[in-house]
Amino acid sequence: MRMSLSNASNPVKVLFFVGLLISPWLFTQSVIFVFAADEEIESMPTCEENSGNCAHLGGGENYRMNNSLPTQIEINSSQAWDIISNYIDENDAKILVESSNGINYYVHFVEKTNFWKFPDDVIIELSGNDEGCIIEMHSNSRLGWGDVGVNPDRLNKIHQLLV
Repeated sequence: MRMSLSNASNPVKVLFFVGLLISPWLFTQSVIFVFAADEEIESMPTCEENSGNCAHLGGGENYRMNNSLPTQIEINSSQAWDIISNYIDENDAKILVESSNGINYYVHFVEKTNFWKFPDDVIIELSGNDEGCIIEMHSNSRLGWGDVGVNPDRLNKIHQLLV
């Protein structure tokens, strides 16, 4: 006994259409799960040449960032680390690598976009010195060829918190 959709009850029709609406999102989540699994990054990466989904500030490797942004900041590395830790907590990011000797700090965390949940890797290195600390930051999307400006915006936001 086969029932056509036109003869189905309203709850069945509603479920059918809800399923149609969420199926692209579910498919995308499956693709992300398979092709963009978490991998720890234990040293500062650089952006590939002509990358549209990466941003980098500091370490002499600025990419898609304003070259006038200072990488020497006037707060010590411990204070900067507290700001970074708060940023990570407030953005529900997942820390994959974290190390510190009390003067130098390194963290690799993952932020996800709001609706589609695309993962972006963010790496921050803080090196303490007599004048405060030096920052180096990297943000890149794991999937795709472009980021619609999300990665440079993210690094600009973090930089503004630190200076």
